[in-house]
Amino acid sequence: MTAIPGRLRAPLALLPFLAAVAGVALVGGLAAANARSVYSGLDRPSFAPPAWLFGPVWTVLYLVIAVSGWLYWKSGGERQGLVWYAVQLLLNAAWTPLFFAAGAYGLALADIVLLDVAIVVTALYFRRSTRLSAALLLPYLAWTLYATALTAAIVVLN
Repeated sequence: MTAIPGRLRAPLALLPFLAAVAGVALVGGLAAANARSVYSGLDRPSFAPPAWLFGPVWTVLYLVIAVSGWLYWKSGGERQGLVWYAVQLLLNAAWTPLFFAAGAYGLALADIVLLDVAIVVTALYFRRSTRLSAALLLPYLAWTLYATALTAAIVVLN
């Protein structure tokens, strides 16, 4: 078996990070099969975005999340940072089934609050090794904080 040249190992290591976020996206996509009808049937706050915006935003965010994790790994970051990275991915994956498939808006709110915390902790770990990997998590954090406010408003209104 031929060894992979060193200059190719690091870029190929991006693939598991892409696969991990693709898995999260797949779980969300399967759980959100009826998301448009559920979302349109909810009383939403005035700051709620149109349903079509979620897909493009999450596509970009998932790509950035994968690159962030890969950069952290490539920099030799602490194992604990990767554990927090995995935790935030699991919390991310749980939100859509809780909200759309189960209609458990209160549990979805608790999940997304924990997700916000996990993203902050992940970014703090990532910052120790590479500021870029931490900075790449900031749009994700901003979007989830917005989604937290939206989820809280939906819990109150519904």
